[in-house]
Amino acid sequence: MANTPSNMLVLGTKAPYFELPDPSHSNEIQSLENLKGEKGTLVIFICNHCPFVKHVIDKLAELYEDYKDKGIEFVAINANDVENYPDDSPEKMIEFQMEHRFDFPYLYDESQAVAKAYDAACTPDFFFFDDKLDLVYRGQMDDSRPGNNKEVTGEDLIVAFENLLAGEPQEEVQLPSIGCNIKWKK
Repeated sequence: MANTPSNMLVLGTKAPYFELPDPSHSNEIQSLENLKGEKGTLVIFICNHCPFVKHVIDKLAELYEDYKDKGIEFVAINANDVENYPDDSPEKMIEFQMEHRFDFPYLYDESQAVAKAYDAACTPDFFFFDDKLDLVYRGQMDDSRPGNNKEVTGEDLIVAFENLLAGEPQEEVQLPSIGCNIKWKK
């Protein structure tokens, strides 16, 4: 299990546009424009097999239920090389989404171009944008990691969501997410 930190994209960066297939909806092409939230959009790079993702996915599903009606949308993207990591295939993405019962879109970035545009480095990697699609938070979900015995709370994301909804400035200190490296094609 490699501990890869996120690259911490510069705050204020515009969300890179994307159009990606959604395996759980007959590979229907979804775009950032169609999926963005009224008040904020959380773009998350995840995959099916990563222990760091498995550690937080149920809490992410819970956070989505708490914030989707407040104008914050979540979009998950899998950019892993499925040839060398078949557990991350689109078919397995559907199974993973059903098993963990999350309703936010889970899109497939086969070319890895979207992950590169976001400078994503690990799974999970979180990018939170405001209503103008300007980056206001990037980094960890909370301090919990597999095996460190800290509760998965989502605290860092919750603070970012609440600050945005209240019109307050974001925390100056934002800690990188830690996870497995994205499995880049060779």
